[in-house]
Parts: sequence; C-alpha cells; structure tokens
Amino acid sequence: MFSAFSSIDYQSIRAGTPAETAVKRLNGIGEVLSGLDISAIHSQDDMARALWTLDTADKCIRMILTEFRTERTKDVAHNAKSLIDLIEAARDEIAGYRDGGRILS
Repeated sequence: MFSAFSSIDYQSIRAGTPAETAVKRLNGIGEVLSGLDISAIHSQDDMARALWTLDTADKCIRMILTEFRTERTKDVAHNAKSLIDLIEAARDEIAGYRDGGRILS
C-alpha cells in the first residue's frame, strides 16, 4: 500500500534543487491520483474512500507548497494548481454521483 510513496521519497532525494524536489513530489501525488477510478464508485464506502483520497492529496499538496514556499517556481505553482483543480473537478463529479442517485445505500 505504501510502496508508491516510498518511491516518491527516493526520487525526491535525488532531485538537484528544492524546486525539483517539490515537482517530483507533486508528480508522485498525481500518479497516485491517476489510479482513482470515479466510475468504479458504487457504494457509500467507495465514495467515502474516494473523497478521503482526494482530501489527503489536497492536504499533501498544500504541505508541499508550504514547505517549499521560498523555492516556489512557476513549475511548482503550475503543477500544484493543476492538481488542485483536478481534485476539485473530481469532487464535483463525485457530488454528481451522490446527488444524481447513482450511489447505492
């Protein structure tokens, strides 16, 4: 379960600059999120897991932005904003599933 995160940390160690470290960590979060399949949500538990994953990813992104605030580059800011926008779009899609009655109780 945690193997995806261990590779992120290893890649971060090998980064040349703090900004590269931040970008690599953000890319790792994107890789983890790419495994989230919203169309596979069929129950309240599935929805709760998906929302928990999105919330956790959002918190991690914000922690990276805080940790690297002095080294923030356009790449870091752009990658973070892109991920946050995708997280919000996924939350909206999940809300549509819930509001549209497509989630089984």
